[in-house]
Amino acid sequence: MKIFHYDTVKAQDAEGGAAKTTIRWLITKEIGAENFAMRLFEMEPSGHSPLHTHQWEHEVFILEGKGQLFDGAKSTPFSAGDVIFIPGNEQHQFKNTGQKLLRFLCLVPYTWE
Repeated sequence: MKIFHYDTVKAQDAEGGAAKTTIRWLITKEIGAENFAMRLFEMEPSGHSPLHTHQWEHEVFILEGKGQLFDGAKSTPFSAGDVIFIPGNEQHQFKNTGQKLLRFLCLVPYTWE
């Protein structure tokens, strides 16, 4: 088992068209997780992820803040405490529509490797 504080993991700028967003890879294969990665995203007001699609699913838990999930056609609001499931091959984009930091956990399988 491993226990550590999230802030011991370096925040990196999210890439691929993201704005005002950092990512911390909290649980990875490097620490022994064989199937899933856990990531912490921190998105400043007006920040967003890129609008994108990929084969793997996402499991997301909103820790704090509020925003919208955009599917290319419509936006659906979310806020702290919400759980979001995005199946593989569905277009998606997270946007911080609030005035405070948006923080969420995102778990993904190692399918992309």
